[in-house]
Amino acid sequence: MLDKMLVKDCIKLNLNAKSKIEVIDELVDVLYNAGRLNDKDEFRKTILNREEQSSTGLEEGIAIPHGKSSSVKIPTVAFGLSKEGIDYDSLDGEPSKLFFMIAAPADATDSHIETLSQLTSLLLDDDIREQLLKVKTEQEVLDILLKEDNVGEELVPPKEEDNDYQVLAVTACPTGIAHTYMAAEALNKKAKEMGIKIKVETNGSTGVKNHLTDEEIKNAKGIIIAADKNVEMARFNGKHVEIVGVKEGIKRPQELIQKALDQTAPVYSNKETKTSSGTSERKGFYKHLMSGVSNMLPFVVGGGILIAISFIFGIKASDPTDPSFSPIAKLLMDIGGGNAFFLMVPVLAGFIGMSIADRPGFAPAMVGGLISANNGGGFLGGLVGGFLGGYVILFLKKVFAKLPEKLEGIKPVLLYPLFGILITGVLMYTVVISPVAAVNGGITNFLNSLGTGNLILLGAIVGGMMAIDMGGPINKAAFTFGIAAIAAGNYYPHAAVMAGGMTPPLGIALATTFFKNKFSKEEREAGLTNYIMGASFITEGAIPFAAADPIRVIPSCVIGSALAGGLSMAFKCQLPAPHGGLFVLPIITNPMMYLLSVVIGAFVTCILIGITKPTKNI
Repeated sequence: MLDKMLVKDCIKLNLNAKSKIEVIDELVDVLYNAGRLNDKDEFRKTILNREEQSSTGLEEGIAIPHGKSSSVKIPTVAFGLSKEGIDYDSLDGEPSKLFFMIAAPADATDSHIETLSQLTSLLLDDDIREQLLKVKTEQEVLDILLKEDNVGEELVPPKEEDNDYQVLAVTACPTGIAHTYMAAEALNKKAKEMGIKIKVETNGSTGVKNHLTDEEIKNAKGIIIAADKNVEMARFNGKHVEIVGVKEGIKRPQELIQKALDQTAPVYSNKETKTSSGTSERKGFYKHLMSGVSNMLPFVVGGGILIAISFIFGIKASDPTDPSFSPIAKLLMDIGGGNAFFLMVPVLAGFIGMSIADRPGFAPAMVGGLISANNGGGFLGGLVGGFLGGYVILFLKKVFAKLPEKLEGIKPVLLYPLFGILITGVLMYTVVISPVAAVNGGITNFLNSLGTGNLILLGAIVGGMMAIDMGGPINKAAFTFGIAAIAAGNYYPHAAVMAGGMTPPLGIALATTFFKNKFSKEEREAGLTNYIMGASFITEGAIPFAAADPIRVIPSCVIGSALAGGLSMAFKCQLPAPHGGLFVLPIITNPMMYLLSVVIGAFVTCILIGITKPTKNI
């Protein structure tokens, strides 16, 4: 098939380009002029988006820009040669001379991707690269590459009965076209030279190949993960796992294999993923949830800040019927609240679905989230819609697995979105929305009915959670709870959340100021920036200090944050904006008492750190 994808019309032996962008433009023009693209501007964007993730410039003078796009009419490989070399941000910092631009259709089949993987594997051969650098005609390029167009024995799937591999590996890159297979080939080739038995699982654009079995994982000495995207990790619990980027698999395979053999890599552990039955289902649930939450946060932060600025004009200044109405406040509220913040739930659901079932899961899950947002299901309904959309697609993948292979291309563009959205939507309207809306109402009533003592306890809990892992999963869980409470019309919890999030960096900043002998010069300088981070509600500013001395710093921060959150509740402080920082202070009820809560929490953290940390000998 490579003879159909690599043609004379798409070979240019004397590139005029002098820069990376010019190379991309020139090769895109080559593909377009050869009739291989429908829209060259769209494909150029695809290539540039891939380069933003990480440069496709490799070592040994090779660069393989690539992308999958609906703008590709015919799957093609364009070749360009620059004997002088061009700076392409390569792994080794050297100029690139051999350029292969891979254009794959959005619905590329397994055979297309496997052919391209063979090509990228061939480029690891020193002789082939040397020959390509000396070519004088387009036919010579074809002769060199097409005569090598065969599947090397390293790419033949291992026999099922083989399960005693010394080393196992997983390779994956964002697009799953080039680097995934080059890393696999590099590891296979080096292992063969070393006399080591290895199996490499590839997470390519057409799915997982050479899947590692439980028995193989159990028997292996070590595991190599060379990936730039998420791969299934729970199965490696308790094994020595070396985790690197996919390019490292291409660049230093021998070092990685040796680490796996010597078992010098860290032991992978994720104890919280275990359920009572010993399975890793909870980890899967948690991973999918965090994927949704982390992708939701930019909408919450951007929209929340705009809402907060709108409130500065007056809590009801965005309402045209209110005497305090301001057109600016309405504009800010429309952008931040009516659009960005409104997208919070659909985006949360969409990325949960995508985490479960890859791209096909995104559309059904996002529609499920939108149905929830429009029909009283709120944040909780969005969670259900996200998981429902993702698992519906997994179900459909099993159902459609029996269809003829020639229909493979229409699955992601027709079958999955059509039936996925239909089934998810029907279930959301007929099964999910009514009970979830009732639950939301019950939660709102419960929060509104809490007495002062219970409110203080709740504030201490969510405030303390913000400081446990400072931007990690527990922190995000507390922040998400505060956002959900705002969506339900209760503004107390998020005020406590913000107080707890501001306390750690502010407490550490104070400690570096008042207990200078407890910190190095570098730490004292870093402490100054924590004043700004704390005031801006950036809890992550405390992470370097917590990482350097977790036993003393983390408990001190948790105690201070819990106190700040509890006091915020005790003073009946409310925060209607879904973000934080001192700039929203004017819209907080009882702002001075709220500020006092944060200050007390920060000083308690400061004093505890000052008492517990040893004096530095500097």
